[in-house]
Amino acid sequence: MLKKKIALIGSGNIGSTLALLCAQKNMGDIIMFDVFQGVARGKSLDLNQTLNFINNGTKIIGTSDYKDIADADVCLVTAGFPRKPGMSRDDLLLKNLEVIKSVAQGIKTYAPNAFVIIVTNPLDVMVYAFLKLSGFNANKVIGMAGVLDSARFKTFLSWELGISSNDIHAFVLGGHGDEMVPLKRFTTVGGISLVELISMGLLDEDKLDKIINRTRRGGGEIVNLLGNGSAYYAPAFSAITMANSFLNNEKRLLACACFLQGEYNVNGLFIGVPAIIGINGVEKILELKLLKDERQKFHQSILSVQNVVNTVDKLI
Repeated sequence: MLKKKIALIGSGNIGSTLALLCAQKNMGDIIMFDVFQGVARGKSLDLNQTLNFINNGTKIIGTSDYKDIADADVCLVTAGFPRKPGMSRDDLLLKNLEVIKSVAQGIKTYAPNAFVIIVTNPLDVMVYAFLKLSGFNANKVIGMAGVLDSARFKTFLSWELGISSNDIHAFVLGGHGDEMVPLKRFTTVGGISLVELISMGLLDEDKLDKIINRTRRGGGEIVNLLGNGSAYYAPAFSAITMANSFLNNEKRLLACACFLQGEYNVNGLFIGVPAIIGINGVEKILELKLLKDERQKFHQSILSVQNVVNTVDKLI
């Protein structure tokens, strides 16, 4: 069977972690692209030597030429500048918009049929810019947001409750920023909602609020601790989960930044919502019936994204 081709646009910490995960999972042959040729070639050389311990026939090449990503099945875009302490995701806008312009042109030219997963921050507007600049169909472009945010929410809940995160299913919707919306009603522990756990006295509401706030600032917390760089292990695993669902037609229901065209009364924005990911890309967006308080928070998150998108529209 013909191997899948996976293009990793950006060979920094997330890109190189993605390459290792793809190789370990035998997802397909890997193209590591970076504008700094030495970075992509050096890391691909290191990884090729690592393949001796994996022995699954994966091929990895490093390049700075977009023609090498030709006919890729999936493009995972991590290219861009990382956050530094004191920076918000939105502070990265101007720098990374220029990067996405180049990326969109390269993928449009050489991999026009690929499923594209954007990881570059500020996520919600970078995926929007890619769609506008590339002319791709909306179902083939998606942002990695809610999968990562939900994983962070699950981690903090697991620590607080003393329960395995394997039994926690979380949903974090909205923009990938401080206005994201972790949903109590749709987050369950062994099938029991957080609302019910609070009523049973197993979870303190004040502690849950602190966990929600920590989730919203989860990326910034890591940035501040590292001092020079941002998270890469969890973002890479999150993107791999999405890519696998597409490549293997798993039809996973995942919280992702999808292009809304009337859902949730939103038009023309990428917002984190639950979606089914299969071989056709975004196959279905699920529209949850939100309560008044949930709608208000979700609307606030949408406004936050819209404000930045307005700036991007002027620039592109």
